Order: sequence, then C-alpha cells, then structure tokens
Amino acid sequence: MPTLEDAQAWYPGFDPVHGYDHVVRVYHMAEKLAAEEGADFEIVRAAALLHDAAGSTPGGEKRSEHHNHSAEFAAEVLKKEGWSSDRIAAVQECIRGHRYRNTGAPPASIEAKVLFDADKLDVLGAIGAARTIAYAVLAKTPHFEEPSKQFLESGEVVPGELHSAYHEYLFKLSKVKNRLFTPAARRIAEHRHQTMQIFFDELAAEMRGEH
Repeated sequence: MPTLEDAQAWYPGFDPVHGYDHVVRVYHMAEKLAAEEGADFEIVRAAALLHDAAGSTPGGEKRSEHHNHSAEFAAEVLKKEGWSSDRIAAVQECIRGHRYRNTGAPPASIEAKVLFDADKLDVLGAIGAARTIAYAVLAKTPHFEEPSKQFLESGEVVPGELHSAYHEYLFKLSKVKNRLFTPAARRIAEHRHQTMQIFFDELAAEMRGEH
C-alpha cells in the first residue's frame, strides 16, 4: 500500500495548488468520508495519494488530461506493489473520475464518489480561496477582472478577457457544493461554501471600490 511518505516523491514542492499539501488534505478528508459512507479504505487511500501525481501542475502541457495520466501512473505504482488487476482498475476509476471538468463518465462507485468529493471540498472554504488565488498567480492571470456579460451568461470569455480567480469562483467554485455526491461531503460543504462566498464577494466589492 502506498504511503504519504511515498507520495512526497510524486508531487513538486513548488506547487501550492496541487502539491503534496493538497494531497495530504484530500487523503485525510477521503478517509473521513469513506468512514461515513462505507467505502473501501484501501482503494480510497491509494486513489487519494495518486490522483494528481502526473501532469497536474498549472500551465503544464498535461494539465487538461492529468486525471488520465495520473491513472496510468497509478497502475504502474500499484503493479509494483503487487495489487490485483481488478483493484488497480478500481483505483483508476476513482482517479479518472475526480476532475471537475471531466467530460467522461461521472464517478459511479462509492470510492470514486468519495475521492471526487474529498478533492472538491479542497476548493471550498478558506483553503479553496487561497488555492484559487495561487493558481491565478501560477497561471499569470489576475486575481480579479470584471467578468463580461457573455461570461456571466455562458462561462465563455470575450476576446481579451482574462479568466481571473474571480472568474473561476463564478464558473466553478460557486457551483461545487451542488456537484457533490455524498451526504457527508454535502454537510461539510455548507460552511466552506459560505466562507468562500464571503471572501469573493468582499474581493469584488473592494476591487470595485464599493467599500
């Protein structure tokens, strides 16, 4: 079974968004959700440790497909650990289904739902706000830009409009709590969502000079 110590070698120390700290938080949250939802702990733990292990760095060439690359990497790691093919496939299902913008099949197993929810809870609350600002810095986009009418209506920016951290809040973060699968995660998300909403509402108000 891979460990947190093993995971330190798979994640860059310079990534404040998808680095080792994020993995540790997702790992422990996944354990908490698995206990409440009756999921297989070994599958959940392995998936949490490996879910961002390949190509997750912001701006990287593999970013949009990091869930698939990480699933392939997970198979390599777990084969060396002597895992059976069916249990490796279960871990891969979790990893392939964890991405919010995933266009493939949604999480089906309880283990996949637990990983998805644990990962998404980490984009909410104070940590979620901090990670979103950090992502904008790494991607060289602003923390705030006034969203266009087109973006507010469709989620598509107009030419010259930058996808700021505030855009990401509107497009993704504000909707995450309604995308969660497990009752345990939805309960935790309520407070985190409110905390995050207060931050971004205040950010927008200050940037607009409203107070």
